[in-house]
Amino acid sequence: MENSKLIEKANLTPNTVIKINGNKHITGDKTSIYMSTVQSKLKQNVKNDDKDTDIGICGYILLFLSTCIVILFFPVSLCFTLKVVQEYERAVIFRLGRVLSGGAKGPGLFFVFPCVDEFKKVDLRTVAFDVPPQEILTRDSVTVSVDAVVYCRVYNATTSVCNVEDSFKSTKLLAATTLRNVLGMRSMCELLSDREAIADSMQQLLDEATDPWGIKVERVEIKDVRLPIQLQRAMAAEAEASREARAKVVAAEGEQRASRALKEAADVIMETPAAMQLRYLQSLNTIAGERNSTIIFPIPIDLIGAFINTGRTSVKKETQSAV
Repeated sequence: MENSKLIEKANLTPNTVIKINGNKHITGDKTSIYMSTVQSKLKQNVKNDDKDTDIGICGYILLFLSTCIVILFFPVSLCFTLKVVQEYERAVIFRLGRVLSGGAKGPGLFFVFPCVDEFKKVDLRTVAFDVPPQEILTRDSVTVSVDAVVYCRVYNATTSVCNVEDSFKSTKLLAATTLRNVLGMRSMCELLSDREAIADSMQQLLDEATDPWGIKVERVEIKDVRLPIQLQRAMAAEAEASREARAKVVAAEGEQRASRALKEAADVIMETPAAMQLRYLQSLNTIAGERNSTIIFPIPIDLIGAFINTGRTSVKKETQSAV
């Protein structure tokens, strides 16, 4: 992009042949100019890395002396020069304080020079650790205590050794601060209902922050949310009140339906007087089946019917006289 700006400032016409870093390019071909610039920068970085990994003359002398010691005490020296790392491990070798080019070694067998090389093993397996409970003030001013679990692993052994002192400890501390920052922007309802979304956002933030340390955060889970006791009591009272209100509504609806059914049954019985006698006999059958010790004296309904009719007529007369 810088070269294209220079071409525009220089007022070069299209299809003009120019030289950049010793390579010929056409001014209209901006892609080739950009690629050549990137390649030149990569070559410069490789040269700088080669200069950094150069151990110097004294280093080569010490390396030669170490080789002589290995040859002199062969094969006993093999016990000190041959090292093995497991399938899930990598070894970062330092030669006179500098990391060897080619990255970490392993798995399997590798060679180190005595008195010159040092190595550090790095475990690549996934590690799970608990984030200590954090007292967090949510967006709606509610204090809650939240803890989480983080699953992470090392994907670049050299970076995890050279860029940070203790990668897992740093990740644990960063997870605690990230948990506080993320949950501080959420309300209590979101905290209780959207745990998966909160865990995903935390996982993305931690993964981006720990990438320079060679750490890959695979998963984050919200473990527990502890509410204050007073808030728990208030929420329990509110839930109990709502349940009681729903129970009263259901009971009232049931009574309304039962009264309608009884009214319809009474209308049917009034239309057919024989139905009352059948209902009477059915009640006697039910009582005899459930309560065997009960003594029942059945009275014919016809005897009572005359008294009921006289009572109704008297009530009608009183109402008419009152009118």
